[in-house]
Amino acid sequence: MAPNTVVVTVEKPMNSVLGVTGMDSSLFMEKEKAVSPRQLTWFLLLKVQRTLACLSWLTMASKTMFVAAKKRIALSDLTDEESKGRGKLYRFIKAFLALSIVALVIEIVAHFKKWNLNLIQPWEVQGLVEWTYMAWLSFRVDYIAPLVIMLSRFCTVLFLIQSLDRLVLCFGCFWIKYKKLKPTIEPDAYDIEDPSSFPKVLVQIPMCNEREVYAQSIAAVCQLDWPKDRILIQVLDDSSDREVQLLIKEEVSSWNQKGVNIVYRHRLIRTGYKAGNLKSAMSCDYVKDYEFVAIFDADFQPNSDFLKQTIPHFKGKPDVGLVQARWSFVNKDENLLTRLQNINLCFHFEVEQQVNGVFLNFFGFNGTAGVWRIKALEESGGWLERTTVEDMDIAVRAHLNGWKFVFLNDVKVLCELPESYEAYKKQQHRWHSGPMQLFRLCLPSIITSKISMWKKANLIFLFFLLRKLILPFYSFTLFCIILPLTMFIPEAELPLWVICYVPIFMSLLNILPAPKSFPFLVPYLLFENTMSVTKFNAMVSGLFQLGSAYEWVVTKKTGRSSESDLLALAERESKTSNEEKIFRRYSESGLELLSKLKEVQEVKIEVPSKKKKTNKLYKKELALAFLLLTASARSLLSAHGLHFYFLLFQGLSFLVMGLDLIGEQIS
Repeated sequence: MAPNTVVVTVEKPMNSVLGVTGMDSSLFMEKEKAVSPRQLTWFLLLKVQRTLACLSWLTMASKTMFVAAKKRIALSDLTDEESKGRGKLYRFIKAFLALSIVALVIEIVAHFKKWNLNLIQPWEVQGLVEWTYMAWLSFRVDYIAPLVIMLSRFCTVLFLIQSLDRLVLCFGCFWIKYKKLKPTIEPDAYDIEDPSSFPKVLVQIPMCNEREVYAQSIAAVCQLDWPKDRILIQVLDDSSDREVQLLIKEEVSSWNQKGVNIVYRHRLIRTGYKAGNLKSAMSCDYVKDYEFVAIFDADFQPNSDFLKQTIPHFKGKPDVGLVQARWSFVNKDENLLTRLQNINLCFHFEVEQQVNGVFLNFFGFNGTAGVWRIKALEESGGWLERTTVEDMDIAVRAHLNGWKFVFLNDVKVLCELPESYEAYKKQQHRWHSGPMQLFRLCLPSIITSKISMWKKANLIFLFFLLRKLILPFYSFTLFCIILPLTMFIPEAELPLWVICYVPIFMSLLNILPAPKSFPFLVPYLLFENTMSVTKFNAMVSGLFQLGSAYEWVVTKKTGRSSESDLLALAERESKTSNEEKIFRRYSESGLELLSKLKEVQEVKIEVPSKKKKTNKLYKKELALAFLLLTASARSLLSAHGLHFYFLLFQGLSFLVMGLDLIGEQIS
């Protein structure tokens, strides 16, 4: 039989056996598996359609980002301190960025020319550039890589310790939920029919130029359900704006005329910021007649039953010095920035504060929405002006004096979150520089105090070092410095579980107290790493007592909480009586206010003109964005996979923050 023949044997009409022999038999098998031309056409069209859709989305996104960046650069204020990029950290990031760009160019040339370490013999090296590259590779392996590996391992250990601490806190929260552990009060703590059995409570509202929120805050506090002769409200106004002072005075006067026991206080010499304001108020002679003091910042609106839910926890417990309520946010769904803040603060209250309150009877006072036993304040030294975190300062000193704290997760007080990145950035700077100032000042007192060794270890290693110092240090160093550095030093490459698996798992734990935020898991992870540069800078400034550690900027408010305040008011009162009360109140105060404003104009008080508000550029974030994007380009050459995607999206998140495209947008 010829070598290239086909033999076909037919046994039955319905059952055929095909025998194939010869060299071309494989062609028949391929023909059986081949798809039809129509299927191939549809497959190719689908691929083209998906490619075009992806390219269209990338084009539109790039165009939007470019237009936004162009507007930001055109409208940026170059005289602003932040835009000047002052500080050693910014200069370090710029130098690191310049070196990474040079290294990327060299790596691209080496990639396309296919230079590698196999060229060991000197006569095989062609040209000065190739010789320099080979010398750099040798120097990198022998000297730089070991240092980077050692630093990355150190930061990884810190990362794992902090993750373990977070995991233990979560287990503690689950245990509280499982056992239904809650602070208890004595039944019938106070006789409702006998107002004289209620303790006397002082309520303080410290504020400074709070034009947007002063009215609803004062209104909410004035409607607290407590015997009128057993409560006194102090409005502690530190405003420098004369017009705002008149507005707050008029608001206090209108409530005073309605029978509310409320007074207005204004300091002529404003020293010590909020701590100085509270200290001045506590020095009044009539304070000695009161047993408790409740504190509310200007944007907080407690429910009318707040005092009846908190004060009973002091009854029969003479060692309880503080009862802290939880915050609730009226604008948590306003924009992406407020949604991400809500995740952080929900974890802070429901996990950190609740677990520490139940198992340790200690946590950091939040500065507002809490009730203090005045005796505890006095025995702990009162309000001090030595740091920008006076609330944490008094809490630590009270803990060292043996006072216990109670956290009420079920009692919530409405407030609002910063809606602009500028306001949030300044708030976080104060919240992370202040604890480091306080740690330097309190360390000798903690060591020499009479509390147990376990409480001393908790204060030093967990409360201060691990959660206030180590967290911003490793977060910035590991994910913003070491990770991009390893792209140019592949010998020190970080494993995937460090940059991906463990962070995602810890982010999942953080989101558990706010389950509706699960769709924001990846943005939250990127956001936390992006904020690490601000927290690290603040931590360093507080630890080494730099100038920015003592900056105090009042967090900007928008007054959105007034919307919920009106809704709550409408639920308690009928529509007719509510409208009558509001119209009468504003008509009376408006006439008096108009006359006072005219007097101010006659005296010709010069009020400084307000600077036009615009979104800003943040050069530290922009420099880190380009650094991470450069590292992602380098990782693309080496086909690092997840390393590339992490660096790419982390770089884009830094770019969004640097261009101030997150949060409130000002035209």
